[in-house]
Amino acid sequence: MRALLPSEPGDFKIPNHAQVVVVTGAGISAESGLRTFRDSNGLWEEHPVEDVATPEGFEADPEMVWRFYSQRREQLRDCVPNAGHDALVTLEQRLKAGDGSFTLITQNVDGLHQAAGSEEVINIHGNLCETKCSNNACAQAHNTEWDTKFYFAHIPRCGHCNSYLRPAVVWFGEMLGLDEQRKAINALRRCDWFIAVGTSGVVYPVASYVQEARAAGAQTLLVNLEPSQNAYAFHHFIEGKSSEVLPKLVADKGSST
Repeated sequence: MRALLPSEPGDFKIPNHAQVVVVTGAGISAESGLRTFRDSNGLWEEHPVEDVATPEGFEADPEMVWRFYSQRREQLRDCVPNAGHDALVTLEQRLKAGDGSFTLITQNVDGLHQAAGSEEVINIHGNLCETKCSNNACAQAHNTEWDTKFYFAHIPRCGHCNSYLRPAVVWFGEMLGLDEQRKAINALRRCDWFIAVGTSGVVYPVASYVQEARAAGAQTLLVNLEPSQNAYAFHHFIEGKSSEVLPKLVADKGSST
């Protein structure tokens, strides 16, 4: 299979009764000014990935990892949703007003989709502004206000077992949440439109979702600045910024069939 390049995103009409699944990656957040973690040399802002994005790295130096993610939270204070985020909210509202359905699966941990107003969101890789206990036997969630507003120089501890708190994100070597994965697969198996936005197509199992959607008979579209690693699996590739392409793609063009 080879990705196709349509002349305009306006060529597509998403019906109001469509069952739509959208997957988003770092590209849509980058357009809001949020720096992506991974550089071209594989480092995460000058840190080896093993040091800041694995359970082993946290165990070796929890305070350094906590500072790293606290700085990421600080970056969020200056970021707001862009037109791409807003377009997905518009699509969700239109489908809900009709007979359709909408599920947004995001690899991003920044919460910008929720800030824009998206409701049916699966945070497949967790949430940067939430924390949980690092003790798996405890695993208490700690979604407190200070997580989203303040930088903490010293890592806090769990009020239940006194273990360190950690970011509630999925690190390398960790399994995706079973509930989130179940919801994602269920949505994919009943969708008739699948749209991937700003994702590299590298990280599995999310990179395989396009095959799940195709198996369900869905029309599959990739929106990105360049073809992703799994672009061959899509019916269509739309080149461009998500903030420019998505408003045109999701616009109600007067067709409900």
